[in-house]
Formats: sequence, C-alpha cells, structure tokens
Amino acid sequence: MIEFKWNTENMSPNQYKMADYIKKNLRAVLLSTEQEIANALNISIASVSRFWRSVGFKNFKDFKAYARTQLEPSPAGKMENIINQVEEQELQYHSLKVSINHLQKTMEHFSKEAFQQAVHVITGSKKTYIYGQGPSTGLCELFYFRLARAGLELRRLVKGGSELLEDLLHLTKDDVVVIFGFGRILPEEKVIFDYSEEIGYKTIVITDQLVSDFSDRADICLFASRGEMWEFHSMVAPTFMIENLIIAIGMHNKDENLERLEKLSDLRKKYNHDLPR
Repeated sequence: MIEFKWNTENMSPNQYKMADYIKKNLRAVLLSTEQEIANALNISIASVSRFWRSVGFKNFKDFKAYARTQLEPSPAGKMENIINQVEEQELQYHSLKVSINHLQKTMEHFSKEAFQQAVHVITGSKKTYIYGQGPSTGLCELFYFRLARAGLELRRLVKGGSELLEDLLHLTKDDVVVIFGFGRILPEEKVIFDYSEEIGYKTIVITDQLVSDFSDRADICLFASRGEMWEFHSMVAPTFMIENLIIAIGMHNKDENLERLEKLSDLRKKYNHDLPR
C-alpha cells in the first residue's frame, strides 16, 4: 500500500476527510469519479477538486496516474509475496486453495449472456484472430490448437510494434479478434480496438479486471480471476474459461466436429509408424 506523506495538521475538515477516505479506500477511489467521492463523503465536488492541488497534484487524473504507478508490482515482489504465504504450509495445498478461489470468483462474475455472445460471434465470423503477449502466449497457443479442430479459420497475431499492422491489413468486418488482456491496455491492443471502430470487426477480451479500459473498448468481455495486482498471477481461471469456450464452440456444429475428430483418429492410426505420438 502507498504511504502518502501528507501534512494533515494543516488540512481543513473536508480535506482531512478526503485524506482519510483515500488511505482507507484507495483502490475504490481509483475506480471512482470525483462526484462519487463527493457523494460518499457528503461534501461538494469543488472540495474534492481542490483537494488534489492541496496535496501536490494538478488534478484527480494526475493523482490517479501517480497512484497506479506506485501500485504497479514487480515480478520479484509478486514471487516474494507467494513465497511468504506458503512458508508455513505445503505448497500444493496452498496452490489448490488459491486455484479454487480464482475459479469461484470467476463463476461469481460469470455472464452467461456474454459467454453465449462470444460463442455466437466466433462461430459466425469468417476468421478468428487471437492476440496475447507475455504469459498469455501459452493461452493463445492452447486456444488456437483446440479451436483448429473445429475447422475454424484461425490466425495468430504474433507481431508487435508497427509489424502488427501487416496483420491488421487483412482484417475485415466479418472477422473477430480474441484478446487476452491482463493489466493495462498495451499500445498494440489500443490499435486493435481503434482499427475495429474503423473496419467493424468484433473484439472479445478475456480479462482479470471487472472494471477497466478493456470493458469500455471491447464488444464482449469475459472475466477470469488471476488474483490482485500484487499477487502471483495464476492462469487456472483463464484456462478454465477458454476450455469452456472450446467445448461450447465444438458443440455448435456437433456432428461435423465429431466427424472431424474421427478423421483425426483414423489419420493417427494410419501414420502411427511414421509419426508416433
């Protein structure tokens, strides 16, 4: 948690209320508007706006930017946190408990409507593009590998920087881009969203945030818990989500997909000697 070095002795009563509220509810404050803070404290929005300047910030936006950079955890910090938690218990039991918690949170916020919309869009699109960076690349590979068996036209967006534009060039209004978006929106993801507004293709985001820029930009958002920002991030729930998507998509054209899998089994038997598993 951030330690704000504010001199509360010289604060007005309203400023003191603001300082106390922020320290106790920082994460909620970062997701609030000035009007919502004013309502929570029963003070004027003008008092809220003046507070930021009194503690050294230009405005609320400037305060949010500073707070978010301070809250951004390092990989070492996340690993240290998980190590401290498991020192006095068996690792596998701790990991199981954490995984179950992530799955429970995911189901608590599961939207059947959004899930069904995602299945409908993917099965009805001409091509499905898949994008994710860092740890998400493993999820992308799994999603691509399993969906390919359903006979869908798939593409992996693997290029970063300006080279991404080489792939975006081929997208049409009949396509969909599935994004694994964890944390803040990356420049490449922003461009994908911006271009979708121009071309008209759909965007589906699998994210670990209930309120984020992703939910404002994407056509469909699916929540999968990975833990708080400062925690070691688990991929159990995102994997659970995409496996359910794969099954639902496979059921869409059940007979055709079963026939395709039977053909795969026949090919394995036929070429088992040349290409053993």
